[in-house]
Amino acid sequence: MKSQTLMNVEHGFFIICLIVMALLIFLCLIRAIRGPRLTDRIVAGNMIGTMTIMSIGILSVLLEGSYMIDVCLIYAMISFIAVVVLSKVYMGVYRERKEAVEKGEKKC
Repeated sequence: MKSQTLMNVEHGFFIICLIVMALLIFLCLIRAIRGPRLTDRIVAGNMIGTMTIMSIGILSVLLEGSYMIDVCLIYAMISFIAVVVLSKVYMGVYRERKEAVEKGEKKC
């Protein structure tokens, strides 16, 4: 059995972690919007997904809901697939622009 003091410390620590995660997600959102390159935006989106997964994991421990771990795993798979698809699309656009520059055409 955990003592009441230890449970209060754990609860406070989880709340602080969630607040920090929210701030970091907000900063990554700013990077995703302002990022000078598309790769910065893709990485920021991946970081937002990862931090959301961690936040759901912390909430599952805090609320003692084991079903939230399933949600966390599904979100992780969807986030991974989204990053892979965005990277493939970016690589296709990059190759297309590179080939156009090599041919002497200017495509935007």
